[in-house]
Amino acid sequence: MQLTNKIHFRNLRGDIFGGVTNAIVSLPIALAFGVASGLGPVAGLYGSICVGFFASLFGGTPTQISEPTGPTTVFMTAIISAMIARNPENGMAMAFTVVMLSGVFQILFGVFRLGKYIILMPYSVVSGFMSGIGAILIILQIPPFLGHEAPEGGLIGTLQNLPQLLLNLNPAETGLAALTVTIVFFLPHRIKHFVPPQLVALVIGTVVSFTLLQNMDLRRIGEIPSGLPTLYMPTFTISQTVQMLIDAAMLGMLGSIDALLTSVIADSMTRTQTHEDRELIGQGVGNLVAGLCGGLPGSGATMGTVINVQVGARTALAGLIRAVLMLAVVLWLADLAERIPMAVLAGIAFAVGIEMLDWNYLKRAHKVSWKSSLIMYGVLLMTVFLDLMVAAGVGMFIANLLTIEQLSHLQAQRIKAVRSADDSVPLNLEEKELLNLADGRVSLFYMGGPMLFGVAKTIAREHLSVKRCDTLVMDLSDVPYLDETAALAIETAIKDAQEKGSQVFIVGAVGKVRHLLERLSILTLVPQDNLFLDRTEALKQAVVVDIADIGLDVAEIGLQTG
Repeated sequence: MQLTNKIHFRNLRGDIFGGVTNAIVSLPIALAFGVASGLGPVAGLYGSICVGFFASLFGGTPTQISEPTGPTTVFMTAIISAMIARNPENGMAMAFTVVMLSGVFQILFGVFRLGKYIILMPYSVVSGFMSGIGAILIILQIPPFLGHEAPEGGLIGTLQNLPQLLLNLNPAETGLAALTVTIVFFLPHRIKHFVPPQLVALVIGTVVSFTLLQNMDLRRIGEIPSGLPTLYMPTFTISQTVQMLIDAAMLGMLGSIDALLTSVIADSMTRTQTHEDRELIGQGVGNLVAGLCGGLPGSGATMGTVINVQVGARTALAGLIRAVLMLAVVLWLADLAERIPMAVLAGIAFAVGIEMLDWNYLKRAHKVSWKSSLIMYGVLLMTVFLDLMVAAGVGMFIANLLTIEQLSHLQAQRIKAVRSADDSVPLNLEEKELLNLADGRVSLFYMGGPMLFGVAKTIAREHLSVKRCDTLVMDLSDVPYLDETAALAIETAIKDAQEKGSQVFIVGAVGKVRHLLERLSILTLVPQDNLFLDRTEALKQAVVVDIADIGLDVAEIGLQTG
C-alpha cells in the first residue's frame, strides 16, 4: 500500500490556488465550529490544521479537504459536555483522548480494509442522520444568534428556554447574525466565484460591528492563544474507560462515513477512484494528531472539497498548502481574529446547519416510498432528541430488515415446485416432455438465485404444498450462493420427502453450494448415484425409475436413456 497521497508538481498553479482559496474558506468555519463546540476558536483552528494536513498527506482522495465538520463538531460537543460533567478536573483531557482513540479506530478500519463496508448505508438513513445533525447545529446556535450565552442542558435546555431567549434577545447581535446569514445565502454568484461568502460575511459583519454598532455591547471572540498548541496526553479513568472507547468508536465511524461520502463526491467530479482504506488511515492519523494538539475532530468537508476541485486542484498538495497557511495565521495573525463578533460566527454556523439539511430529499422522500420516508424522518428525530449513534444504528437495522424483506420476496418468486411443464421454471423442451410423461409422479423443486435465510419459510411452504410423489428432484443448478438457514430448510424438505417414501435426486450442487451441503452432511442423505450435474439427465433417471416402479417398459414409450 502506498504510504502517501497523490502528490506531484505538474498541476502546481491549480493546487496552489486550491490551497489558498480553501485556507480563506476554512478560517471562518474553523472559528465558528470551535466556538460552537465550547472549546474556543483555537480548538477549531488546530483541528482544521491537523486533520487537514495529515489527511491530505496520508489519505486516499487527492482533492479532498478535511476539517472539523458539522457532524464531528456536534458529536464532540456532546462528548465534552458528558466528560466534564462526570469529571470536571480531567474531563477536557479525556475528551481529547476520545478524539485520539477515534483516530486509532479509523486507522484500524483502514488497516483491516473495512472502507467498502462503512458506506454501505441506505440513503434514507444518511439523509435523516445528516439532516438531524444540521438541525442540532441550528438549535445550538440559537442562543448566540440572539445574543445570549448557551443555557444549561444543551439542546433540550435551549429548546426549553427558547421563549425566554426570544423575549430577551439582543437586537444588535441578532441583527448582526441575521446579516451574516443573509450574506452567506444571497451573495451574488458573480462574487461567489471570486470570494467565499463566509469570508465576505465575516469581514462585513466585523466592519459593521466597529462602525454602525460601535456603541453597542457586543460579545467578541477575545484572546486567541498564539504559538504552538498545548499538548494533551492520553488521560483515562477506570470508571469511564469503556464509555470513552464506545464514544471513540462511534466518533471514528461517524468521521469515516462523512469522509468516504465526501470522497464519492470528489471522485464523481474528477473521474478518479478513491482508495477507501488509505483515506481512512489518513483521516485517522489526522484525528490522532488533532486530539493530541487539543483540536476538534474532523472529516472530509464537502464544501471545501467541491471548491478545491472547481478552482483547479488535482493533488493533495492543495490540502497541505491550505494547512500550512492556516498554521501561519494561528502563529502570527491570531490577534486579527480576536475582535470578531460572536454573533457573526453564530450566523456562519447557523448557515452551515441550514445547508446540512437535505432539502432535496426531504421534499421527495414521501414520493419514493412511505417506508423510506418513515426511516428518514425517524432517524432525523432520533438524532435530534435521542442520540446520534442510536439513530444511525436503529435506522440501519430497520432499513436492513426492510431490504431483507424485499429481497426475500423477490427470491421467493424463484422457488417453484412443479409436476408438469410450467413456464415459471426455465425448462427446455425435453425437460417439459419428461415431466409430462411422469404424469405427476415426479416433482421438480426448482430454486433460482441466491438463497438466503429470508427464503427458508418459502422453501418449507412450497415443499409442503406439493402432494406426495414418487420422486423429488431438488434443482440447485441456478443457485450461486446458499446460506446455512436455507440449506437446513432444504435438508428438512429432503428428509420429509424420504419419510413419505419418495426418492430424492439433487441437481447442480457445485462450488460453494456443494461445499456447504457437504459440511452440513446434507449430501449424505441421498445415494451418490442420485447426485447429478445436469437437470435433464436427472429427470430422465427419475422418469425411468418411476416408469419401472409402475411396471411400464421404457422402450414401449420411446424414452431414450443415455
